[in-house]
Amino acid sequence: MARVLFLGGLGRSGTTLVERLLGELPGVCALGEVVHLWQRDIRDDERCGCGAHFSACGFWRRVGALAFGGWHNVDVDRVHHLRDAVERTRHIPRLATAVEAPEEVHEYADFYSRVYAAAAEVSGARVVVDSSKHSALAHVLRWSGGIDLRVVHVVRDARGVAYSWTKTVSRPETDGSDQMTRYSPGRSALLWNAHNAAFSLLSRRGVPVHRIRYEEFVADPRTALTALAEFAGVDLGPADLDFLHDGQADLKVGHSAAGNPMRFTVGQLPLRRDDAWVRSLPPRQRRLVGAVCAPMLRAYGYPVFREDAR
Repeated sequence: MARVLFLGGLGRSGTTLVERLLGELPGVCALGEVVHLWQRDIRDDERCGCGAHFSACGFWRRVGALAFGGWHNVDVDRVHHLRDAVERTRHIPRLATAVEAPEEVHEYADFYSRVYAAAAEVSGARVVVDSSKHSALAHVLRWSGGIDLRVVHVVRDARGVAYSWTKTVSRPETDGSDQMTRYSPGRSALLWNAHNAAFSLLSRRGVPVHRIRYEEFVADPRTALTALAEFAGVDLGPADLDFLHDGQADLKVGHSAAGNPMRFTVGQLPLRRDDAWVRSLPPRQRRLVGAVCAPMLRAYGYPVFREDAR
């Protein structure tokens, strides 16, 4: 049974950074956003975090061979059908309250379980990290009998998330031909509420959930990683965090299937808190997001209406 550390939360909350640092720990293999593997990698042959196209990456070729006898045996259309049928935010109440999940939920979860198990065997890792973030997928995976699911709920100030969603960001894995999705501050505020609430609901259904705040993680990654390793059941030795230095981390090549462009970073990665939103998000939009997200901002320890939330 594969032990899966699922990173959850709304996109632009810092999950890629958390994933990259977790991937440096012994016995941990970071897989990126597996939720996008079916379309972006198997079908579109985008680039792995190692820089090679998915079809040319030796790691993922071995995973596909072990999990499915080759990626050509995966019915991507079937995966998409199952995703549309069960992995939607509107399905979360049903997934959370059902006594038994429909067969389609189990079938969909099995595609992921096979990837996780194969990746663990190929890498020799005890823990695999999936930074898919999607709350509905986490609720689906809790019905899988083939994985040991543990969820890391990554939270970032909603105004920082909202500002990040307004920025234009190219997707290097498409060789510059595509850009990441953008949302208005109002839209991202509603999504921030919905996805974070869904992870709170997941913890009440018996799934182990460990919440971290992006701002605290960046401020003290050594302490945060030590706590995450304990949560994941990874024993750290005296030198296992030596890749962390004052204000930066030294990263090796990874095999992230999809995600933020940071997944391509090799070598020195600066570790600094991104508070650009304090200066660049217009006050009206800042107040809008603060009002929409006020109850959960308070619950997570963030100020609601203070103009400078640093």
